[in-house]
Amino acid sequence: MKVLMLNGSPRSNGNTALALAEMEKVFKEEGVEVETVLVGDQAVRGCVVCGYCYTHGGCVFNDIVNELAPKFAAADGLVVASPVYYASANGTLVSLLDRLFYSSHCDKRMKVGAAVAVARRGGLSATFDELNKYFTISSMPVASSQYWNSVHGRLAGEAAQDGEGLQTLRALARNMTFLMRSIALGKEKYGLPQEEERISTHFVR
Repeated sequence: MKVLMLNGSPRSNGNTALALAEMEKVFKEEGVEVETVLVGDQAVRGCVVCGYCYTHGGCVFNDIVNELAPKFAAADGLVVASPVYYASANGTLVSLLDRLFYSSHCDKRMKVGAAVAVARRGGLSATFDELNKYFTISSMPVASSQYWNSVHGRLAGEAAQDGEGLQTLRALARNMTFLMRSIALGKEKYGLPQEEERISTHFVR
């Protein structure tokens, strides 16, 4: 099993990194290969809907998005974590996810997704919902935990004091591991679900 974790914070040693490290410990205990990539400090521009990826198999902007694409393709699970900015994920992370999900044409079905939000106080559930939408439009099962996947902390290291939040992330990592293993067994026995030809309905005639 392989898990790719994306840290959407611009701070390499902030509370978002602390939260992901809690999950990483569990993954390693469970024998899951895990790679954590700091993406929030990158210069990532947004998608310009140029269509280049449909003819060339990668994004026209050759940056970290294209570097992550093969890692995403090889992963059984994806964890996306972000600090909260105005009740939303970090804009750099959003731009990266827009382009990664749009330009990487690997089969995302049944890869397990999990979102994690970190904040001083509010905006966690809005950010959590925002990040989960990338998974649910891509036929990716979403791993759940004993609470919404959120951790509180303002100054670097304060998240270590959020015992419930860190426990939630440990449970999330265990549940995600179980789900990935279960899906692998299901794929081996039954294969992937049948896909219909895509219907795209346009409402402007």
